[in-house]
Amino acid sequence: MLIGEVAQRSGVSARMLRHYDRLGLVQPTTRSSTGYREYSPEDVRRLFHVESLRSLGLSLNDVGRALDDPSFAASGLVDQLAARAEERIARDTELLTRLRRIGNARPDDWEDVLGTVAMLGDLQSVSAGKRQSAALASVGDRTVPADALAEAVLREPATNVAGALRWALAQTGGEAMGPLREGLRSPDSDVRRRAVDTVVEISHPDATDLLAEALVHDDEQVRRVAALELAARGVADAFPTLIEMVHDGTNDVDAADALGMLGSDSSTVADLLDGPDDVAVRLRVTQALASIPGPAALQALQELTRDSDRSIALTAQYILGRRE
Repeated sequence: MLIGEVAQRSGVSARMLRHYDRLGLVQPTTRSSTGYREYSPEDVRRLFHVESLRSLGLSLNDVGRALDDPSFAASGLVDQLAARAEERIARDTELLTRLRRIGNARPDDWEDVLGTVAMLGDLQSVSAGKRQSAALASVGDRTVPADALAEAVLREPATNVAGALRWALAQTGGEAMGPLREGLRSPDSDVRRRAVDTVVEISHPDATDLLAEALVHDDEQVRRVAALELAARGVADAFPTLIEMVHDGTNDVDAADALGMLGSDSSTVADLLDGPDDVAVRLRVTQALASIPGPAALQALQELTRDSDRSIALTAQYILGRRE
């Protein structure tokens, strides 16, 4: 076949075919009597091999080596190409995210676009001061999308900056629940803690729902932070975690206060009393009953005045005296 026919059938331009010829990559086997390139079926087959390898991202030099050098290792190069592709995808994904965020900010003109770009850049600055200023400035005429603020707070190590970001997110309502939910699923415990600390400051029904989901989290620190906040919001589902906190002695004073905010009934008091038979645990339970209203807590304290441990009995008597 002549070069024009090969170009038509293969989709490779005649100019590229001549380039392949000069490189020695795909050279026609013969030439016609008039000097035109003539490609054999084997030449065309090699051309398709070249195009297939190029479609994987191989350079022309690597394509030639792959086809002609038996010692050329395919696996290593394919791994490198995969890594490069992942890098390109990450860059393109980052660009797409940035463009969508700018679009979501609904810029009126290019000045607004540039301003939003600058603020997004400041949120990733190496300067903590710039990050904090961007967080505070995001609540104003030129807003920053909530998901960008959420991603920033999840990676923010500086306490003051994180506080500014949480405040800014609290102004957005429930718009950032998606990234924060992903933050709670992070394998990094620091990211999970930042996520739950941020959700706590958002007074929106979606935030309350996310905190309720966190009550069954594998991370006990996340569960406990969520339970304390849910108690403040009057969500009774926090009871089991709060009781566990009293038993374990982890923020037991805060947990007792939270139980008191939720109110109590006989079943709650029974669950509280049903802890490990340990003096330290019984003493914490006795102290927790001071914060819990109702007749069930009163009766439990009266029974504890007869506890075999003198410190527990005296503590129960003191609490009853305060109640009277």
